[in-house]
Amino acid sequence: MSTAAFLFTPFPPFSPLAKPTPSLSTSFPPRLHLRLSSSSTGLRHRQHSSFSTFCTLPGGDGGDVNNNNNNNSGGGGGNHDNGKGNGGDENAGDENKRKAMIILAEAGRSMESLPKDLAAGIQAGKVPGSVIERFLGLEKSGLMRWLMQFGGFKERLLADDLFLAKVGIECGVGIFTKTAAEYDRRRENFFKELEIVFADVVMAIIADFMLVYLPAPTVSLRAPLAVNAGVISKFFHNCPDNAFQIALHGTSYSLLQRLGAVLRNGAKLFAVGTTSSLVGTAATNAFINARKAVDKTSVDEVENVPILSTSVAYGVYMAVSSNLRYQVLAGVIEQRMLEPLLHQHKLMLSAICFAVRTGNTYLGSLLWVDYARLVGIQKAHEEENPVLE
Repeated sequence: MSTAAFLFTPFPPFSPLAKPTPSLSTSFPPRLHLRLSSSSTGLRHRQHSSFSTFCTLPGGDGGDVNNNNNNNSGGGGGNHDNGKGNGGDENAGDENKRKAMIILAEAGRSMESLPKDLAAGIQAGKVPGSVIERFLGLEKSGLMRWLMQFGGFKERLLADDLFLAKVGIECGVGIFTKTAAEYDRRRENFFKELEIVFADVVMAIIADFMLVYLPAPTVSLRAPLAVNAGVISKFFHNCPDNAFQIALHGTSYSLLQRLGAVLRNGAKLFAVGTTSSLVGTAATNAFINARKAVDKTSVDEVENVPILSTSVAYGVYMAVSSNLRYQVLAGVIEQRMLEPLLHQHKLMLSAICFAVRTGNTYLGSLLWVDYARLVGIQKAHEEENPVLE
């Protein structure tokens, strides 16, 4: 640029008597300085405009072409913000929106063709381009397209495309692992305590789905609360669904919000556990009464399961043990450890998730039996009916 300024700067007429040194020292440097400043400013403005489209390509890093040298390339404006680029005047929300719009344009989709909550998230800059790519991929499946009509499923499928597989894993192996755990703890008393085993398995089947659903990481598409909403409501509204989940680009969670996720999910799982236990123990008592009506000899041998104490105890167990185990499983083991290592190998990732979740389900069954006996809602059969010599 200094060469161009030099060439276009008018020189005084040549004279053999004129001394070049005073002329250069008094007139040329000021004009060179002024023209360089004006030209550089104008050029930088034009560069920002011409590179604006390039900087929005998927995989870009805020306009930094080399992703590691913002000093003089890619529209970084000479800053050192490690890819915040585009002259340093655009935030992550604007970048998310641009990338999402480019992906939609490449797919031939418009904002009007998207669900309203997803479109609103794009407009607000909360949804990065990778989520839009996942949405377009999931939409190709009729089942996934139907499930994404429900907001909760949509938020979880957009965060984890294996979410439905994990639900199937959890519910599919739950009945077998919990029955095996019950047998391992009770052994020779398994059939003598069959009513209690039945109650445990029924509670487990009802609760398994919610244990996967509630602590699963999500892409939050919830609309903001009303201005007059309470402080507590606003706080929990802004908490993640999983305390350990990875925040999307442009969002972040404080330590207090992550602790709030544990408390909020704990309250939900307490309600789920108490309700499922009520259903399970009610069904068990109905089974016991039917057995007593048929077999008169079992009237004194079999007792009804205490409904209220069992339900509350199971609710507490799910709010504490299940809540923490499944949050760590979904947010740490799967999302932070397995997914980065095996994201290109979905079959292997599914197999390892199957193994990990099977082990976690079996462990939960063992812990429940010990916990139930510890708090006194279940007793070993030999304690209830001591053998008289």
